[in-house]
Amino acid sequence: MIGLRIIYLLNIFVSGQIAFTALVNPKNSALTTFGNAYESTEVIRLVGCLWLSIAILSVLGLWKPITFSPVLLIQLIYKGTWLLVVALPAFRNGIPFPRVMSMFFIAWVVILPFIIPWKEWINS
Repeated sequence: MIGLRIIYLLNIFVSGQIAFTALVNPKNSALTTFGNAYESTEVIRLVGCLWLSIAILSVLGLWKPITFSPVLLIQLIYKGTWLLVVALPAFRNGIPFPRVMSMFFIAWVVILPFIIPWKEWINS
């Protein structure tokens, strides 16, 4: 449970901050979060909405860690998919992409399988 709560706290802090920036100032978010690899479009606000939902569900996860843990599976799937479909091809072809964000995504994809409460899901 401690690992889950730590991940939830990190989600609240990181996803919440990124969501706020993406929703309130997408031009700044394009520069900072996305490393100026993408133009500032409404898609950045859409991503901000996704990250805000992760932050909100993580707040609830502090209260009920197992109940809200599927949000971690969603993160594992979308971050892993983004790394394989967007970041890896961009890296191979020398196309700009958010490298710092990619490093955080890699860390998350490596850590989450050890934090997700697979046994509790199977036994319920």
